Amino acid sequence: MSHHNTITVLKTWLTQQIIGQEKLVDRLLIALLADGHLLVEGAPGLAKTKAIKDLSRAVEGDFHRIQFTPDLLPSDITGTEIFRPEDGSFRFQPGPIFHNLVLADEINRAPAKVQSALLEAMAEHQVSVGRESFQLPPLFLVMATQNPIEQEGTYPLPEAQLDRFLMHVSIGYPSTEAERDILHLVREEARHVAPEAPQVMSQDDLFAARQEILAMHMAPAVEEYIIQLIMATRNPATYGEDLAGWIDFGASPRGTISLDRCARAHAWIQGKDFVSPDDVQAVMFDVLRHRVLLSFEAEASGITPDKVLSTILERVPSA
Repeated sequence: MSHHNTITVLKTWLTQQIIGQEKLVDRLLIALLADGHLLVEGAPGLAKTKAIKDLSRAVEGDFHRIQFTPDLLPSDITGTEIFRPEDGSFRFQPGPIFHNLVLADEINRAPAKVQSALLEAMAEHQVSVGRESFQLPPLFLVMATQNPIEQEGTYPLPEAQLDRFLMHVSIGYPSTEAERDILHLVREEARHVAPEAPQVMSQDDLFAARQEILAMHMAPAVEEYIIQLIMATRNPATYGEDLAGWIDFGASPRGTISLDRCARAHAWIQGKDFVSPDDVQAVMFDVLRHRVLLSFEAEASGITPDKVLSTILERVPSA
């Protein structure tokens, strides 16, 4: 089975398991193929945990869930040095971050020190303890969740830290039809008749798929379109005085790189052998939503990042 067929089978199976959250499934696969991390915001009970747990069943690698709480310490994430009395030495005991797929549940419940320990590991792909550095596994994906309902006693992620996430996905409640299907699926699972996981995708196959995606054809005009979308967030006055009044800070070069990687992964999942402006537009909101910082006036007027991005999309000519 080709790498693309394996992903197609995986996507079909995940969509059957995570009913009504096709967007979340799609974004998880894009993050996996684009070698990035995901921040997911949504109310409790929308299958965020189930999504990454089911993904781990179909991809070679291990999974760990970390429940973030206000009393968590950085060493609870990264690991700690354990004293060995028999020879008087210290030995590093790896923490839960040393897994392939990590769910950082309710990341905004933990204080800044814990958040920064996780985000540093995400960015550097290593953990430093004392004078030693320990490499994280080559396959390493963090899906962090935020609960938008309860803000009391939470520590919002700083805007600069949000930039470390490949995408910021916002999910809502499933439709009436999907809700009905969820009921039926849960009953079947309780009776142990739910569909089996597909053949496990090896890490070698996943890394090979990533190389295919990086080698995909992207016309210079599409590349220029990506750059112009980013530049519109930095120099909004070029596209209208209203935009200039809405944006305080635009997307960093991480935004450009992420838009390129996600557009490529999106095109590859669709079975295409080239990247088109449609692929860029399909992922733009999730890639840039957390990278465009609004002015106080914009927030006071009820302007959202999505409103700003849709305005940019209308005004920047596509390739």
